[in-house]
Amino acid sequence: MKKSNAPAGARTPFQKWVDKYQGLFYLIPWIIGFLVFKAFPFGQSLYYSFTDMNFFKDGTSFVGLANYITAFHTKKITKALIITFKYAFITVPLKLIFALFIAYILNFKIACVNLFRTVYYIPSILGGSVAIAVLWKAVFSVDGLLNTVVRAVTFGAVQGPEWLSDPNYALWIICFLRIWQFGSAMVLFLAALKGVPADLYEAATIDGAGKWRQFFSITVPMITPIIFYNLVTQICQAFQEFNGPYIITNGGPRGSTTLISLLVYNYAFKSYDMGMASALAWIMFIIVCILTIIAFTSQKKWVYYSDER
Repeated sequence: MKKSNAPAGARTPFQKWVDKYQGLFYLIPWIIGFLVFKAFPFGQSLYYSFTDMNFFKDGTSFVGLANYITAFHTKKITKALIITFKYAFITVPLKLIFALFIAYILNFKIACVNLFRTVYYIPSILGGSVAIAVLWKAVFSVDGLLNTVVRAVTFGAVQGPEWLSDPNYALWIICFLRIWQFGSAMVLFLAALKGVPADLYEAATIDGAGKWRQFFSITVPMITPIIFYNLVTQICQAFQEFNGPYIITNGGPRGSTTLISLLVYNYAFKSYDMGMASALAWIMFIIVCILTIIAFTSQKKWVYYSDER
C-alpha cells in the first residue's frame, strides 16, 4: 500500500480552496435574493419606464423619455408631486420635533421611564399597519369616535366636521397618522441624549447658562448626528408612504391626499400602464436621491462629530 508523503495535519488543495471561498457560499442565498427581488425588478422597472408597457396591450414599444415628459405635463401627476412634497415638509419636521421633545422629557430621572418609552414606541411598530389605518379611518369618519365625542360633549349642538371628506382636513389627518409614529426617532434621540457628557452641563450651569441656553448650545449640537440620520430616513419614508392615504382616503377627497406613491399604484394596478407607473417610481427615486444628496452636502455646516479634529 502506498503511503502519503503529506505531513500529519496538512490540508489538501480542496480543503484550502474551501477555506478560502467558504464565505462566498454563505453569501450565495443573499446574492440570489438580491438579484431576484432587488436588482432584476430595479432593472425591469427602468426598462419599462422607457416603454408603453401595458398588460392589456399587445406588444411593447420603446418610447424613450415620452413617459417622463408626459408625467410633468399631466395635471394630476404634478398635483400629486406637490402634495407629496407638502406631506413630507409637514410630517418630517413635526415628527422630529415631537420625538426630540418627548425624548428630552424622558431623559430626566422620572419614574417608570421604561414603561413610557415602550408606550411611545408602540405606534412606530403598529402605525404603518393596515389595521391601524382602518382604525384611523373609523376614528375620523363622519360617525366615528371623534365626532361622537364632540356631539356628546356639546349635547348634539355641534355635529363635528367631515374630517375625511373635506380637503382642508384630509391631508392633515394623514399627516397626523405619520407624526404619531414618532417612537423610533424618539428612541434614537433618547440614546443620543444619554451620551451627552454631564460635565458640559455642569460647566454651563457654573457659567450661568439656563436650561434653554444649555439645550440649544450643548444638547442640540451634540446630537446633530442623530438628527441628521433621522432627517434622512424620515424623508425617505415620507416619500414612500402608501398605506395611510390608500386605506383612509384612497387619495380623496378630490385628490387632496393622492401622494405620488399612490399614483404609482393606480397607474400600475388600475390602469395597468406599467410604463408610466415605472417612470413615476423613478421620478420619486430621483427626487429622494436629490434630497438625500442635499442633506449630506449640508451636514458639513451643521452636523457636529465629537471625534473631528
